[in-house]
Amino acid sequence: MKKTDTEDRTGTSVRLQKFLSNAGISSRRNAEELIAQGLVRVNGEIVKELGLRIDPSKDTVTVDGRKARAKPFKYAVLHKPVKVVSSRTDPEGRPTVIDMLPDMGVQLSPVGRLDYDASGLVLLTNDGEAAMAMTHPSFKTHRIYIVKVKGQPDEKDLEKLRRGVYLDDGVKTLPAKVQRIEFRTKGEKVSANTWLKFILHEGRNRQIKRMCLAVRHPVLRIQRVEMGPLKLGNLPVGAWRYATKEEIKELVALSKKQRSKL
Repeated sequence: MKKTDTEDRTGTSVRLQKFLSNAGISSRRNAEELIAQGLVRVNGEIVKELGLRIDPSKDTVTVDGRKARAKPFKYAVLHKPVKVVSSRTDPEGRPTVIDMLPDMGVQLSPVGRLDYDASGLVLLTNDGEAAMAMTHPSFKTHRIYIVKVKGQPDEKDLEKLRRGVYLDDGVKTLPAKVQRIEFRTKGEKVSANTWLKFILHEGRNRQIKRMCLAVRHPVLRIQRVEMGPLKLGNLPVGAWRYATKEEIKELVALSKKQRSKL
């Protein structure tokens, strides 16, 4: 498909260990050993400070005399179909989100969970800081889902979901926005079931399914349509696109907030 946008993020400082890992030199742990051994130079000077941050767009890094070049950050937005696993590999041999993308020259990983039988937006990136900022509970990044449930939940049921319900493990969910909506897929007839819109700020395992079971209205279908600055829009099922410049700008801003909390 046509590449609409991408970003080779520059002008952003990163830890030296992360830079070496992203450049494919070594793992972050092994990078620390290379630094400790005095094999790493920044702008010609030997570095032994593990917490050093560099700017890949300005600083020159060499390892044992060889120049290290960081690979560009990539951000792909995929409309995951049902029956596709949101992971890099699957021990059962089922198709994964990685299988749905072309080779981009970097190792991308999916950000956050989306169930095997759910569809919708999945971000795949090699930017670990952006991924952490999108998923860490402290950031409370919003996620929006369109959900079809069995039966007709009344206002009392919806209010329970909004206030938070106790899941099967005894944990209470955070307050959420839940509203009934008029939504039908192509060819779908009016039925006794109900479509709901969920806006969550946490991402527990199978959370929406467990929430709906708590009010006795099992989930029949889930689609994620928004996650932080990313929107699914009219992207067809199974298709992907690069994140837009504006989306990347917001992801970078989240990354900076994430670094400030470290």
